[in-house]
Amino acid sequence: MGDRLVYYAPMQPAENRSPSARERILFTAHELFYRDGIRATGVDRLIAQAHVTKTTFYRHFPSKNDLVIAFLNYRHELWRGWFISRLQHHGNDVEAICPALSEWFDSDDFRGCAFINSLSELAGTLPEIIEISRHHKDDMVNIIADILPPSAQSGKVAHAMALAVDGTIIRAQIDQSGKEALVLLRKILSALLSEETPTI
Repeated sequence: MGDRLVYYAPMQPAENRSPSARERILFTAHELFYRDGIRATGVDRLIAQAHVTKTTFYRHFPSKNDLVIAFLNYRHELWRGWFISRLQHHGNDVEAICPALSEWFDSDDFRGCAFINSLSELAGTLPEIIEISRHHKDDMVNIIADILPPSAQSGKVAHAMALAVDGTIIRAQIDQSGKEALVLLRKILSALLSEETPTI
């Protein structure tokens, strides 16, 4: 089983201090929003599980929407750090993508892409999610581009690979297993990598 995303949390407090009230709220929101969904997680539950008062909660996050935005920005940094680390662990090339994703899919806390999930829940009522999600996906493209051999087509190939990765994440969430989706992803990545001039 692979390392959990939380192991790479950039905002985890140092071992010699307790997390601040804001950190407790954010860490709690990250766990509950990702696991159970944003709409299904009420403010009262967040307050109780984070062990803060209602006054403290609203001092740091004036509305639930403010917390949702903070959660997604935090999740982006968390996932980005994890993805880069696991790619490096597996060789830091295109062949590293599938074993990195396999670790995530096999983890007990895998619930798909937090950004795709959040868009499906709230894009119509919280448009800021669209821009945050676009930034996240653009960053994933850039990370993939960095591990590609240099070529004039690397940008287009990275976009295509990122799109295939997103489809694989969705399929793994639907199937509750990433095995079949990863078999297909390997073929797609190999085909894209072997094309000197992809017709994309």
